[in-house]
Amino acid sequence: MRIPRVLSAALLAVGLAAGPAAADSSPSPSASASSDGSAPTRAGTSFRTATELQQGQSATASGSTGDYLYWSFPADAGQRPTVKATVKLPQSHGSQTWQLDVYDGLRRRQACQYGANTRTAAQDATSVELACVLRTVRGWAEPWANDPLPGTYYLRLTVVDLGASDLGQPVSAEVRADSKDIGGAAAVDGSLGKPLVPGIAVKSGENKDGSKTAVLSSFGSHDGWSSGWWSDRWVWTGIGAVLAALAGIGGYALTRGSGRPSRVPPGV
Repeated sequence: MRIPRVLSAALLAVGLAAGPAAADSSPSPSASASSDGSAPTRAGTSFRTATELQQGQSATASGSTGDYLYWSFPADAGQRPTVKATVKLPQSHGSQTWQLDVYDGLRRRQACQYGANTRTAAQDATSVELACVLRTVRGWAEPWANDPLPGTYYLRLTVVDLGASDLGQPVSAEVRADSKDIGGAAAVDGSLGKPLVPGIAVKSGENKDGSKTAVLSSFGSHDGWSSGWWSDRWVWTGIGAVLAALAGIGGYALTRGSGRPSRVPPGV
């Protein structure tokens, strides 16, 4: 009886010792913004592993020519996002063409309103800079439309044209996402039921029928998604109503005249 116990204890000790080693050998997820606000220093390799990036935050990453580098950031209704990327090239390289693509929460590629999201670097260039200014994020859109909607947006940086000898050379990249609050100038009547953000977990037991419900990611706008109905469009609407009322009163005063015509005798 003592020998099986000794063997079981030995096997348990070996399993505990091998557990951390096995965990350390597993691939680590893509780095994301930490709780203290430090910028991420790695990029994801797909949409699912895209590194989370807050607006106004710069992120850096190292990779090789031919890699796909992914980041994600939140954008809410009324904002006009602007994304920029700088790629530092190796000392010796040929002509290379880099491209920065932006996708929404449905992974639809969003066109740039203006900016150079594709650029070619000459042989003597040390870096290449890319930029893309998106259209203003709308509160809602028709199902057939390709309008940008509130939620998560993905950045994909990669080289699209290079020589075979330059494939696999080390490069470093820096990306940044900002936005301008357009406000009531782009406000629309309507709102999206849920922001287009990926689910990070699945929980069960919440519904009576036992079905599972996706948990939306907490990564998003600091002030909440589409936090209120108020916009400066109400201010301009009120100003327009006041001006219309004043114009009506002024027009009535001008067309009314001085009252009874002077050429009509009294008592008529």
